This record gives sequence, structure tokens and C-alpha cells, in this order.
Amino acid sequence: MGSAGEYQPLLLGLDSHSQIPGLSSAAIEEFLDHQPVAVRWWPRLVAWESRLLWILSGSSIIVSIFNYMLSFVTLMFCGHLSALELAGASIASVGIQGLAYGIMLGMASAVQTVCGQAFGARKLPEMGIICQKAIILHLGAAVLLTFLYWWSGPILIAIGQAEDIALQGQVFARGIIPQLYAFAINCPQQRFLQAQNIVNPLAYMSVGVFLIHILLTWLVVYVVEYGLLGAALTLSLSWWLLVITYGLYIILSPKCKETWTGFSWNAFKGIWPYFKLTLSSAIMLCLEIWYNQGLVLISGLLSNPTIALDSISICMNYLNWDMQFMLGLSAAASVRVSNELGAGNAKVAKFSVFVVNGTSILISIVFSAIILIFKVGLSKLFTSDSEVIAAVSDLTPLLAISVFLNGIQPILSGVAIGSGWQAVVAYVNLTCYYIIGLPIGCVLGFKTNMGVAGIWWGMIIGVFLQTVTLIILTARTNWDTEVEKAADRLKKSAEIPDSLTDV
Repeated sequence: MGSAGEYQPLLLGLDSHSQIPGLSSAAIEEFLDHQPVAVRWWPRLVAWESRLLWILSGSSIIVSIFNYMLSFVTLMFCGHLSALELAGASIASVGIQGLAYGIMLGMASAVQTVCGQAFGARKLPEMGIICQKAIILHLGAAVLLTFLYWWSGPILIAIGQAEDIALQGQVFARGIIPQLYAFAINCPQQRFLQAQNIVNPLAYMSVGVFLIHILLTWLVVYVVEYGLLGAALTLSLSWWLLVITYGLYIILSPKCKETWTGFSWNAFKGIWPYFKLTLSSAIMLCLEIWYNQGLVLISGLLSNPTIALDSISICMNYLNWDMQFMLGLSAAASVRVSNELGAGNAKVAKFSVFVVNGTSILISIVFSAIILIFKVGLSKLFTSDSEVIAAVSDLTPLLAISVFLNGIQPILSGVAIGSGWQAVVAYVNLTCYYIIGLPIGCVLGFKTNMGVAGIWWGMIIGVFLQTVTLIILTARTNWDTEVEKAADRLKKSAEIPDSLTDV
């Protein structure tokens, strides 16, 4: 460790607010290594990290929200067809599409880990190879999942859903089969670009496709009157528009000329080490996402399943909307942590974790207040049925609690993804969600008179326990060791000829 005099230029830089944004991560790493850091520097360091975080997360949040809003808007239109069609679309969206969403999103988190660390280490050509590996594996998963979509009706009936709801769900699920393949390509595309801190173009494209989607869905549902199937096919078309625009940007943009060098057979080499990380990533997020989806499916087994499904689906849509906001922040946290670990800046990575968690907690307090204030108005966007509106209003206190917990849990999961801890977190999710939370929810929902509220309390307990475990895991992390692990992971996952690694 150097003397105080060696750090004088950096201290002078911190004294000037105008120079703070220009400080590099390496300079901040050096400063944080010079212990102890005086209290007066922390606000300025937080401002430095917050600026980098919001440059990434602002656009990432827009991308996450507007991509999710494609399904959100589709369900809103379906809800105004009839309560039965809303229930069918909801059960397909949650039970079938949600299953695929969990697998694809989970697999894509491996792209965030390895591409983010490759970018931090300036191993740029590896990023394009990793993206291609991911697309190959995602398309393989999509082929297998197609059978689930096509036979969704009998599957939903087999797990206890009402036949009329299951048949409507099958109509919707078959209409979104093309979306499954679009999602398989779009997930790696998006993570590949985010790992390079390319986020603003993604936001513009996502907003543009969302506006087109609203117009097309209105035309198909209300003007042409193609109903539930038309709404599903329109959703699929909108996702393919995303794939095409993202793909054109990757191929044509000068910003990707070093990371995307064209399609290569090298994508098939060393695919096994990457597949293992992909598998653990998929298991980690699938267990997390399916937990929420499973609670909706269980609600369909209660008495008066249409009201139960509609009310919890509406609440889950708002919870998912909040989740998309936090996933955008989580994606930014993942990129920040993976970039800094790849660059060898252990202390900056740790500092970024603290800043992003504090930010997300403050945001979640605001969101929880909004939920409690506008609880009746939120349900009227989906339905005019008075029973459903009343049921939604009864659930809003639980929704507010869940929104607050979402201010912590997804961010810690993003940190885990950026650090490559997917396998460990998979065990945490399995225990907290399925061994503890889900059984408690079933007991409260079916063995008491709590109904849907009891099922939701089980979810809250599981999420709370998982959040506490992730906090302990993060607090006990040796970030210097994580830097070494990042270098080893990149070497194994991006196995390509040495000639391509000279950058």
C-alpha cells in the first residue's frame, strides 16, 4: 500500500466535482484499497457509482418494462373479451409461457456472466462466440418446449385446471409458439449488447416495437375481430420485430465490430463448459420464476377458480411489472459487477453491490405506496367485474409487501449472476421456495379460509427467506477470490482459438 502522498492526485480529483465522472474504475479501486477511506469521500463515491449504474439501468429498465408490456397489453385486450378468455390467456401466459420464460431467461443469465466478464477483461471476440453458443442452446430448448405449447390444453387439465379455462389457454399457447423461437434468439442478443454497455439503442427499439404492438393488437382484436388467437399471433409478431431490429444493430453497428465478427463454427467448440453454466443458470432462475407462476396455477384449484385466477393474475401482472423494473436494475448491477470482476477491480465490484441495493430499496418503498393508494384503479384496467375488483383490493396489502421484497431480492440475484454463483443460488431457491414457501402456501390456502391470500403468504415467506440467505452470502463474499474465479470461468466458457483472443 502506498503512502498518502502517492494518492494526492486522486484526492485532488475527488475534491473537484467536475472531475469525479471522469475517474476510471482502476483509480477508484486504488483509492478504495487505501484504507481507511474518510467519511467525507463516501457521498462522492456513491455519486460516481450511481452515475455509472443509472447510465446502464435507465435504459435497461425501459427495455425490461416495455418488452414485458407486450404481454401485459395483450392480456389487457384479452380481459375485455371476457372473464373466461382472460383466465385462459392468463393460465397459458403463466403456466406455459412462464415456464419457457423461466428457462430462456435463466439460460440467458449465463451470457450476462461470461460476456460481462469478457468485456471487463477486454476479451472482445469471445463475446460474439459466446452469444452464438447461447443462441444454439436456446433454439434447442425452444424445439423441446414446442411440444408443451402444442399440447398445453391436456396438460393444464391434467394438473387440475377447469376444462373451459384450459381449452382457451391452449388456443392462446398455440398462437405464441412463434414467440418462443423469437424469445430464444432475443435473450442472448439483449444480454450480449448489455454486457458491452450498449443500452440506449435497445430502449429505442423496445419502445418503438411496443407502440406498433398496441396498434396491431387493437386492429386484430377489435377491428378484424380475430379474438384470442389473433391477440396471441400479434404478440408473436411483435417479438420477431424485436429479434430483427436487434439483429440488424448487432451486424451493422460500428460499436459491435470488435465483439461480433460474424457467424463461426467456433461456436460449437467448447460448448460443454458453457452448457454447464447455462444449465445452472436456468435452474436458478427457473426455480425463482416458476415459484410465482406455480402459485397462480394452484389458485386455479381453489373454489370459484375464475375469480381466484383473475384476481391473482391481475396482482401478479403488477408484481411482474415491478419485477421488470427491478430486473432492469438487476441487469445493470450484473453488468457492473461482471465488468469489474473481469477487469480485476474487486473493491469496486463490492462497492457497486452496496449502492445498487440501497437504490432499489428506496424505489421499492415508493412503488409499495403507489400500490396501496391506487388499489381499486389498478384492477379496473383489466376488468369491470365487481367481484374481481373486490378480490384484487383485498390482495393489495400482500402485493405491496411483495413489491418491497422485490426491491432487494432481484438485485441480489443480479449480483449472483454477475459473479457466476448460479449453482449455489439454485440450491437456495429450491430450499426456500419449494421446501418451505410452497408447502406453507398450500396449507394456508387449502386448509384454512384464507384462500388466495394464504397461497400468497407462502410466497412471501419463501421470498423473505431467500432474500436473507442471499444477503448473508453476499456479505461473506471474498471479492478478490471472485476476480480469480472470473478469469478461470472465462477461459473455460469461451474456448476458441488463441488467434481470436489477441485484442
